[in-house]
Amino acid sequence: MRQTNRQLLLNLIPDSPPTLENFAAGGNADALTALAAWLSAENREPCLFLWGEAGAGKTHLLRACGAAYVDAAVTPALDTLPADATFIAIDNVEALDGDGQIALFNHFNRLRATGGRLLASAEAPPLQLSAMLREDLRTRLGSGLIFRLRPLSDAEKIATLTAQAEQRGMRLSPEALDYVLARAPRDMRSLAAFLAALDRYSLEHKRPLTLPLLREVLQASQEDRP
Repeated sequence: MRQTNRQLLLNLIPDSPPTLENFAAGGNADALTALAAWLSAENREPCLFLWGEAGAGKTHLLRACGAAYVDAAVTPALDTLPADATFIAIDNVEALDGDGQIALFNHFNRLRATGGRLLASAEAPPLQLSAMLREDLRTRLGSGLIFRLRPLSDAEKIATLTAQAEQRGMRLSPEALDYVLARAPRDMRSLAAFLAALDRYSLEHKRPLTLPLLREVLQASQEDRP
């Protein structure tokens, strides 16, 4: 059976795991530099906490660091976290249930005693999580390094997409980039994946990067969306 445009597009979307190198920092350069320094072997600080609104890049960075990763919004009890992990990353800590908070409290104490590391994230800093987390856990999360991540502005997203397009040898007009930004998913990871898929789709079908092609690819990518 002939594949649909949507299936063809999904097959072209590259599998590009998150790394520190492919994180679009924008105004978060200081936080990214601090995270890289914290990951160095010389670091002795056991905990680093990232906070910021959805789409700021917290999940990207937590997944990029090579830690045992758990999203508390999916696994609030942390029952999938390896008990002997020496480096753990807990996303959305504000979603932890009672068992998960006790588990993270115990993990924190173990990591601090053994030289391990905890990377955590939430949409607010620890100081503002008193209604969501038990006090002993909240104060421990607030005892380490704390950095805010801010979502990229539209201008920063356009600049990042322009640079990525140039690296691929793609020629996209400002109007085309505005079109993509207005209609594609707005987080930078999705935008970068869409740009890569668009490049490969254009090459596969030997068609220039025109607005009609953009419309076709965007429509294909949004078919059957719930």
